[in-house]
Amino acid sequence: MKTILPLLAKTHKAATSLQALSGKQLQQTLRSLAEELVKQSATLLKANALDLAKQDPGNPRNDRLLLTPERIKNIASSIKKVAGLPDPTGQVLAKRTLPNGLQLEKISVPLGVVGAIYESRPNVTFDIAALCLRSRNACVLKGSSEAAHTNEAGVKIIKKVLKDQGINPEVVALLPPAREVVDQLFTATQYIDVLIPRGSDSLIQYVRKNSLVPVIETGAGVCHVYVHSKADAQMAAQIVVNAKTSRPSVCNAMDTLLIDKSIAGKVLKLIQPGFKEKEVEVFADTKAHAILKNYPHLQKAKPADFDREFLSQKCAIKVVDDIEEALAHIAIHSTKHSEAIVSADKAVSERFIREVDAAAVYSNASTRFTDGEEFGLGAEIGISTQKLHARGPFALEKLVTEKWVIRGKGQIR
Repeated sequence: MKTILPLLAKTHKAATSLQALSGKQLQQTLRSLAEELVKQSATLLKANALDLAKQDPGNPRNDRLLLTPERIKNIASSIKKVAGLPDPTGQVLAKRTLPNGLQLEKISVPLGVVGAIYESRPNVTFDIAALCLRSRNACVLKGSSEAAHTNEAGVKIIKKVLKDQGINPEVVALLPPAREVVDQLFTATQYIDVLIPRGSDSLIQYVRKNSLVPVIETGAGVCHVYVHSKADAQMAAQIVVNAKTSRPSVCNAMDTLLIDKSIAGKVLKLIQPGFKEKEVEVFADTKAHAILKNYPHLQKAKPADFDREFLSQKCAIKVVDDIEEALAHIAIHSTKHSEAIVSADKAVSERFIREVDAAAVYSNASTRFTDGEEFGLGAEIGISTQKLHARGPFALEKLVTEKWVIRGKGQIR
């Protein structure tokens, strides 16, 4: 494997050029990218078909890799939304004059060069590039081998637009799909300012444990929906079915359903038609198993099933005594991504919101809304589950850091 350091050096050098561009030029570049993306849909779909042809047709994760004309239009729409967002850089965060006459300002500035390691979602290539360009960051992209053709075609489109707009195309770099290059990224502290892994928990933990470059985690989701005894049963069933089945391969899908024993029979009966339609495989504890005994896709849960991010039409179900047991379970098994309660008791819901430690906590709504675009933030790099720098949808507003600027007239200390 050849060294990637010369490529990283070019991107690092090119990053400075973004600071001289006007906000209007960056916005026009992103709008042009959105238009070019739609124009070249056929090229992108052809590349995507090559990647899909290499996969097991029965793998539910193929949905993450799949591009369609509609999805390409959605990506383009997201890029346009990012273009319309305020520039997060150059904002004066604090300003004051010291007694000695020194004038201090704290301003927001780009991170510099953002490295991203991600798995098979080709939309991430465009999301990260758009967010980084709008925030005047260069980016180094390391996609997976599963999406190699799609990512290559996508970055080719991005670089064409950058060149057409008079911007150095080196500000966006795509690394080879080989896994070996990741280890080189880990030590490239002179060229990469922050590294962001997006994908499975095993990927995230590997990056976190091995990288010398500072890491912002976009964590895996083991997401719960807790149905309280005073929930509206029909509402609860709709939320549960949506949270599990609407797009099971994403990180904000429900993995475990917790349900109070007093309402378990009623709600579990209501969710079965929706689960049957999507052939959801259920891993149930003893009490839930007894209620669901005639459900066709039923397994007895093992302890490990309550720590699984299924990323498919599978989920675990546990019947609990009350909110105390539900909160205790979530505290142990949650990855602090997205957690939801369904309850008509406002006091109970507020307690859940207050006590559950997660990036996004819902009352009477599906966990599927944890998304930068849904939150009005434009696209996102991922959902951060850590507590330093960014938490929740890691979007444009968090792709900056701070700089102190001090202006004087010859003061010395």
